[in-house]
Formats: sequence, C-alpha cells, structure tokens
Amino acid sequence: MNYKTVAEQLIDYLVHREVKHVFGLCGHTNIAVLAAMADSPIDFIQVRHEQIASHAADGYARVTGKASVVLSHLSPGLTNCATGVANAALDCIPMVVIAGDIPTHYYGKHPHQEVNLHADAAQLEIYRPFVKRAWRVDRADQMAEVLEKAFQLAESGQPGPVLVNVPMDIFSQSIGTTGFDKVKTNTRNLIKPSIDDQTAERIIERLAEAKKPLVYVGGGILLARASEELRIFVEHMGIPVAHSLMGKGALSDKHPLVLGMSGFWGTELVNQSCLNADYILAIGTRFKEADCSSWYPGYTFNIPDSKLIQIDIEPQEIGRNYPVEIGAVADARKALGVLNRVARRMFPDGFSYEEQKQVIADFRTGFIASNRPMAESNAFPMMPERILVETRKVLPENTIITTDVGWNKNGVGQQFDILEPGTILTPGGFATMGFGPPAAIGAKLAAPDQVVISLVGDGGFGQNPSMLATAVELNLGIIWLVMNNNAFGTIAGLQKAHYGLTYGTVFPGDPSKDQIRPSYSEIAQAYGAVGISIKSADELQPALITAIASGKPTVIDVPMINNPTPTTGHWNILDIYSPDKEISHVAT
Repeated sequence: MNYKTVAEQLIDYLVHREVKHVFGLCGHTNIAVLAAMADSPIDFIQVRHEQIASHAADGYARVTGKASVVLSHLSPGLTNCATGVANAALDCIPMVVIAGDIPTHYYGKHPHQEVNLHADAAQLEIYRPFVKRAWRVDRADQMAEVLEKAFQLAESGQPGPVLVNVPMDIFSQSIGTTGFDKVKTNTRNLIKPSIDDQTAERIIERLAEAKKPLVYVGGGILLARASEELRIFVEHMGIPVAHSLMGKGALSDKHPLVLGMSGFWGTELVNQSCLNADYILAIGTRFKEADCSSWYPGYTFNIPDSKLIQIDIEPQEIGRNYPVEIGAVADARKALGVLNRVARRMFPDGFSYEEQKQVIADFRTGFIASNRPMAESNAFPMMPERILVETRKVLPENTIITTDVGWNKNGVGQQFDILEPGTILTPGGFATMGFGPPAAIGAKLAAPDQVVISLVGDGGFGQNPSMLATAVELNLGIIWLVMNNNAFGTIAGLQKAHYGLTYGTVFPGDPSKDQIRPSYSEIAQAYGAVGISIKSADELQPALITAIASGKPTVIDVPMINNPTPTTGHWNILDIYSPDKEISHVAT
C-alpha cells in the first residue's frame, strides 16, 4: 500500500477532478496543503484578504459551471471568507471551502486563534446558516469520503457552497491511498431530474390556450446552461419572456421576445406584462422581493389571478411565495428539452409572435428615446446613463461583466444590454457590496480570452482594493470602471427622499471640483495597474478602447452624478419610511 500525507492526497484528488485554480490565503493551519500544491499543476491564487478569495472563486464558478475551491485559514480567515461564501450560497453557486482548524489534540484547551467562547472545536458552525453542508474531518481516513461528498453536493440539485473543516494535524497525517483510490472510481456527474411527457402536455395545453401567456425566468436557467433550450421554446410557442435580476442574460436583451427585468427597477412594459398575464410559466426563479415589488399585488404580479406553473430543481422554491397550479421538480435544461419535443409534436407549426414582437420593439424605441437626453449629456460629473451607453458601444458581445451594488447593478439590470447568455455576474440574493471587483478576477481566470469588465461604484470598489495586487501579479487584463458618485449613492438617495439629509451616506469632497479622495486611479497605479481619471464625458469612450487594447489591469475612475435609477415597481421599505406617501429615491 502506498502512503502519503492527507494534504498530498488532497491535492492529488483535486488534480484528478481537473481543478486548475485554488483561491485563498495562507495561515499556519493550511501551509501543509500549500506545500503539497507547490509542485502540482494547480495554481494557487493568492489574495490579500479572504473575502477577495471567496468572491473571486464565486466569479470563477459562475463562468465555468463547476465547483470552485477556496483554501482558508481558521477563525479570522474563515470569518473574513464568510461574506463571499454566503453571497455564493444565496445565488446558488457551487463552491468547496477547505478550511484549516486547530489540532484535534487541543480541543477544549483554547489554542491560538480558536473561536471557542461558547463551544469547543466548533468553528464550522459559523457557516451552517448558509452552506449546504459543513463537515469536520476528525479522522484522516474520513478525508476522501468527505471530499467526494462535498463536491457532489456542491454541484448537484440546487448548487451551493459546502465547507470541509480540517484540523491541521489531520492534513499532516500519513495514510494509505486506498480511500482516495476508491472515491476516484465514483461518477463525476449525477443524472438530473426531468419531467415526463404527460406533465409537459399539461403545461403546453395551458400555455396554448392562454390569451396572454408569459415565461418568467431566473438564474436557474443560467445555472443549468439552458439558454438555447429556452430560446427554442419561446420562439416556437410565441411567448414573451420576463426575467428576474439573476435571470438577466438568460436570453440576449436584443431578442425580440425579451421584455426585460421585473420588479422595483423593472420598466412599465415588463411589470404590466407580468400583471396582465393569465398564465405564467416560471423556470428557475425564487420570486424574490425586489423582483416582485415586495409581493404587493398590482405592481408586478397578480398571482393567483394569474395562474402559475413553476419548474425548479429545488422543491422548497415551488410555491414559496405564490401558489402554483402545476409544480414540477426538474432541471431547467432537461425540462425545457422535454417541453420542446412535446410542443413540436402537439403544435408542429408553432405560434406567431409578431404582435408581441412589435409591442416590445416599440417600447424599446420609446425607452431609448426617453433616455437620450441623459445618455447623450455632456454633463460632468457624468450621467450614469451615458456611462452605460458609452461602455456598451465599445465592448465585444461576449464581454463578461461583473456588477456590484447600486446604479451599476440596478441600472445595468434595467438599461444595459447583455448580448450573450451568462456574460453578466451579479450579486443577487445577498447583494454584497464589494463582490464585483474580485469576481472579475475569477471570471478572467476562467475565460482568459474574453474581455472582462467590472462595473462598480466607489463604495463597492473601496471595500477591497487590494484585489488589484492579485490582478497585477497574475497580469490579468481586467477593466474596473468605477462609477464614482462619492457616496453610497442608492442609500443616500433613499435617505434624502425620506429624511431630507444624507448623514453617513455621502463622503467628503466635491466631485465637480476634483476633490474626491481617495483617488482610485492613483491607488491603481500604486499597485502597478494602469489608473485613469476621467476629466470630461468625452474622455470615457477613448479610455475604454485603450484599456481593452492594452490587455493590462486598468482602473478607470469616472465621476458620476448621483441620481436614482428610475423605478415603476415598489419596495416595501418605502411604506416603512414614509407610510401613505409616494416617495422613492431622489438625486443627491
């Protein structure tokens, strides 16, 4: 029998699973793993803060569709990492977090850095509210089986992160290779559930008989890589498509049947279309609050007046927020494959969608016209609408865009065309400020030949600018476009509208007088990246073209007017702050 340390066999296992990158930060509990990784084909993506590691791993997994791997130190490393892991959990992103811990022989003795004020050897409990499963490996011979379970669980069903917590002495124990050899024979991919023909026939019948059917999709379409099946289905059935924030990019925003994003930041077209639908086929969506105008009737959805058919891989999501007439537990891609086959059998000639297509085209024309004064404004600081328009003009269609929180998320969801499925990475459920910049690192590592740009506010960029060190060291040609309104702008607009002040939401300095500090372009230069500070609206487009051509890590700092993203939906917090008043956000 061959013998190796657990750390060495762990790396052999990751190589066997074709893991190419591990994201993390060193600590005394995990350096045995780093030593074993040193001569392997795996690249360790070293960061300066663990939250950067988990956000970068999140972005990486969204692009590859496979579980990413994070290596963390104990206690403070694990808590630093937690926000990014929770963000991945709420957006159903597969991830395996491997964390070092105190030695098993020091349980209960309060060793260095252990969190044990109320429980011993229990740091893994910190992650229980958001990971799919948290394991603690107390014996070396358990490691192979736990790792195999971890990857399988992370990637199956509704995907998500898992935690494998390993006392540092376990990493260094030498054991036989039998356990790891055994799990390598296990299947890599589980067969996903689908729907039967009878269920598909019921669904097709309901949609065919409906007067105003609607397909409503969420991020589950993208997780299942089901965009092509969705396109075939809606074109054959002639049904318009609305989407949640996380469903943006499920189909190209230029597709003639795409209505747009629903909810608080949705347009009048999409919210009214959702309200007027008599049958809604929902696939891979949770019907979250912002997407559904806080579930208030009369703003986005009128379910159960509208009849709902819901397909999701996770049974708990079906009927969670709205009652369903037909609920099916299935993988989105598999289910759409069956629906397409049955629809062609039942209705071989399909359905026309010329009327719906014309309504959508007319609305798009009118919406662009209404935005034109802002989109073409020479105002400086710049109008956010012009920033988005100028950026979209110069980006290749397959550019991967990461957003963060604020205008760059809400405005992008409403106004920025995503032209290829799966090319926008957004923090949805957790809405984590600081996600976008490090997620771009993971995206670029996963797709090195594609342009990657992070649209981020100054609040989000300021969370963890040390991610620039990693990007520079790896020579990753990422562009970070900082939409800089010198504030936590969305919250500032909310506070100004309801309380008449901006206390604690706006930073010192006057953007119009070039008084903003810190200067993110100068920070970029200090890290060794290219830093560009935009001084007029006409400078942005040439700066973007230069940055794309250079292939160098580049930060473009763009002063921006802090005005709100227009809304047609509703958010319950408005009622909490100002009951019985029609108040939302205002410019600050």
